[in-house]
Amino acid sequence: MKRNKKVLVFLGSPRRKGNSAILAERIAGGARAAGASVETVFLHALAIAPCKACYACQKSKSKGCSIGDDMQPLYRKMIAADAWVIASPVYWFTMSAQLKLWMDRSFALPAYGKDPFEGKRIAVAMAYGGEDPFDSGCVNALRTFQDAYHYVGAKIIGMVYGSAMEAGDIKANKALLKEATALGKKLADDND
Repeated sequence: MKRNKKVLVFLGSPRRKGNSAILAERIAGGARAAGASVETVFLHALAIAPCKACYACQKSKSKGCSIGDDMQPLYRKMIAADAWVIASPVYWFTMSAQLKLWMDRSFALPAYGKDPFEGKRIAVAMAYGGEDPFDSGCVNALRTFQDAYHYVGAKIIGMVYGSAMEAGDIKANKALLKEATALGKKLADDND
């Protein structure tokens, strides 16, 4: 019997309904349409401290990250999910600070489960000001995701990104919204 996929969406914008969040919701909608269960995490509402490089999470018999904050419940959810959607606006030529904090603290994830990134399916959604994904810095963030998740054995299923400055502007890009929905369906599909 086929088990429905669990998809965990990480919104890295300070705006709940910003452009990257709109793209992430379209991906989530596509995943739901394909039968996945979806949970969304609004990172800006959480208290997530920066990694303090104590390496407690890397020691033998580690009990996990030594920082007791809102990241703790996310570790178990990250392990349980089959797929993640990572969404961020471009801030100063890369991902937002909210998303970078979460990503840095994911360093501790192996303390919570063996090979937790291996086979994890990932979709990325980004919005940027300007017209060019290169000079806006979007490509810098996309390369960071590609390099990091390749290194840990996760699989990026696809990326959607587009130009939009004011909250909601991305809705005018109908082709991109359609692409995001299709990416969600692909994310929840076993045949990829």
